[in-house]
Amino acid sequence: MLPFRFYWMLIWRRMPLMLALMLICSAIAIYAALTLPPVYSATARLQVEAQQIPDDMVVSIVRTDASEQLQLIEEQLMTRANLLDLARAHHAFADIDKMTPDRIVQAMRENTRIRRSSGRNQATLMSITFTAYRAQVAANVVNDYTTLVLESNAAFRRERAENTLSFFEQETARLAEQIDAKSGDIIAFKNANVDALPEDLSYRQDRQTILQERLGRLEQERASVINQRNEMVSLFEATGRLDQPVEDLPPEQRRLEELKGQLREALTIYSESNPRVVLLQNQIAQLEQSLAEITVVSTGSGTPREEPSIIDLTLAEQDRRVAEIDQEIVRVNAELERLALAISATATNSITLERLERDLESIRERYNATLNNLNQARMAERVEVNAQGQRISLIEGAVVPQAPSGPARKKIAAAGVGGGMFLAIGVFLLFELLNGRLRHPAEIQSRFNIVPLGVIPYMESRRERLGRHAMLAFWVLLVLAAVPLGLYYVHTEVMPLELIADRILQKLGLT
Repeated sequence: MLPFRFYWMLIWRRMPLMLALMLICSAIAIYAALTLPPVYSATARLQVEAQQIPDDMVVSIVRTDASEQLQLIEEQLMTRANLLDLARAHHAFADIDKMTPDRIVQAMRENTRIRRSSGRNQATLMSITFTAYRAQVAANVVNDYTTLVLESNAAFRRERAENTLSFFEQETARLAEQIDAKSGDIIAFKNANVDALPEDLSYRQDRQTILQERLGRLEQERASVINQRNEMVSLFEATGRLDQPVEDLPPEQRRLEELKGQLREALTIYSESNPRVVLLQNQIAQLEQSLAEITVVSTGSGTPREEPSIIDLTLAEQDRRVAEIDQEIVRVNAELERLALAISATATNSITLERLERDLESIRERYNATLNNLNQARMAERVEVNAQGQRISLIEGAVVPQAPSGPARKKIAAAGVGGGMFLAIGVFLLFELLNGRLRHPAEIQSRFNIVPLGVIPYMESRRERLGRHAMLAFWVLLVLAAVPLGLYYVHTEVMPLELIADRILQKLGLT
């Protein structure tokens, strides 16, 4: 290990260069601290207020979290268009006319600080700070920021409420149209299948049972009439007369038989010249004449026949009854066939009708739910329009600062001096790492692992000494000249040193 005296000698030898670097850095820092223009900062504070109407009375339809909403508003504030408009409206920078739009946007973002704070059981707060070269400009920009935040929040919530209300109004109208259309489909289906609807199935089944019983009775009656007719024909063919119960005879024939019976009873009591007997005989003669005329008309013959007229009338009456029974049977069978078809179609119609009614009920449920949401949306929209919902309010507006907020001149000067010292130490260490010559016996022992018996130091000549001093003076003068010239070039051709220093200080957190 080299002795401390050797290092001290090396430091002393390079002291002029190190002092030059430290002085240059210190001079630059002090110059920047003295020449940087004063800047002014204005701050506004905002808070997120909860909804003034309880949620159990009116449910808010804007469910965006407060911190998320503030983040969205911050992103809207930092858009390129907003920043350019604010900067140009308030002349936010002294040389704004010479700045490009990109540079203006970058400077606005660098000079704007937005801080948000929130937490559990804590209020959600936001602070907006802007730094400008004039106090009035800083206050004006912050107040415009605040106005944009308040307007953006109100417009955001109002737009959300109006969009939600519009959506539910359109959805309600659409579902109402679907209900009308589906109801029309059901009515049209019922009209098209009026004879085979499920609600009338029990009636049709009961009607079918009644008609089947009636059909059985008609068939029995028809068989009875036909059987009676056949018996009458057989009896007439066998005996030449018709022994038929009085009840089964036509009305005129029954009246004739009754008069003949009365005449027989009267002859057993009275003589033939008795007025009662004569009256009965006259009535019998008139009835027989009437029956003869009826028989002539029905047979188309001019010769009256007494006995065939009775059988013909009776058979005609029975044939007419059989024809009526046949017509009734045909009608009943036709109705039974229609009922059978309707009953068989009722199952299919029931499935179709149930599907239509199920669709209608589903649409009605959605309509009722949407209508409920529409009513809530209307209430929520009124809450947002009247500014009774969650909103951002101003706690403290920006005022014109009376004293500059920066730059921190003492900190800048101290940082320059400290940076010069670290730069000088770094240059010294760099030279030592790059120097590979042997300059001390200890280096010989450590590098070659030998112990030298003696050391002959290198003796500089007067010319070498003068050359070394001249080279050192040249590098010092070069540094002293090159650094100011380089800074001047950067200040005039690239970017003013004030802006560079301001950006560096912002990165370091000194402004």
